[in-house]
Amino acid sequence: MNFLLIVGGLILLILGGNWLLKSAVALSLKLDIPKIIIGMTVVSFATSAPELIVSINAALSGSSDLALGNVIGSNIANLGLVLGITLLLGTMNVQKSFYKIDWPVMMIASVLLFLFLNGDNIINQTEGIILFSFLVVFLIYLLRFQKTAVVDELPEDDEPLPLYKIVLFLFIGGLGLWSGSELLIKGATSLAQEFGVSERVIGVTVVSIGTSIPELAASIIAVLKKEKAISLGNLIGSNVFNILAVLGITSMITPVAVTDQGLLTDDIFWMLGISFLIFPLVFFPKKLQLGWREGLILLTGYLVFIYVTI
Repeated sequence: MNFLLIVGGLILLILGGNWLLKSAVALSLKLDIPKIIIGMTVVSFATSAPELIVSINAALSGSSDLALGNVIGSNIANLGLVLGITLLLGTMNVQKSFYKIDWPVMMIASVLLFLFLNGDNIINQTEGIILFSFLVVFLIYLLRFQKTAVVDELPEDDEPLPLYKIVLFLFIGGLGLWSGSELLIKGATSLAQEFGVSERVIGVTVVSIGTSIPELAASIIAVLKKEKAISLGNLIGSNVFNILAVLGITSMITPVAVTDQGLLTDDIFWMLGISFLIFPLVFFPKKLQLGWREGLILLTGYLVFIYVTI
């Protein structure tokens, strides 16, 4: 029964996120907001909506470990699972923005998260404001200096929609996200109690893999269709948003505290480690290119993480 709740919750989250993204982009186009702005704000926030709603709902329900585990686990899954599988299916060329902007910002965000948690085992409102402010500065920088890359990240089906459809998709998307998060959290917490494991373990494994499914599906479809595969920049951007937007906004609403020390003694070091590992892999053995060997390394690392955690 708990697995059904989790699966049902994930399906609603994925559908709700898609509906919200479609309506948000259509509304922005109707209001004549430049595509550059849409790409870096509307699209980015909409695609992070499932993680954001799950984390806020979990934290408000007193399940902070689930909220933190979701974000930390998703960041590990994005680079280990999603990128690993994508590279096994095809070679990926890496843009220079990787080492100039994307990777340094991801590492700074990751280290900030570690420092905030390591001090007192909690992300308070002030620290949440700092994380979110860093995101705003990052977005402003991208809008000024990375305009071409931003436009490329817009969905292909960004056609205008009638106002009633926009409102309908917005309502259904929001309802789907909240309902999905309720089912997911209820199923995840009950599953943890049933098997005698912590919410942190469920968060960094089941929940985080579930919220990474859209990125995995998109990357596999892109490779199979021989289209432009999901870029390393997109995955790193997702990790940045998970920390700065999801945890930043969540902790501004309610403090996010660590209960299970495994998040600080194990999981966050796995996140920092796999985030750092990407840098040398991009340059060795072939500069600015990732292939199946790197994919195998990342996927193996992720499977070891899951094995050790469970």
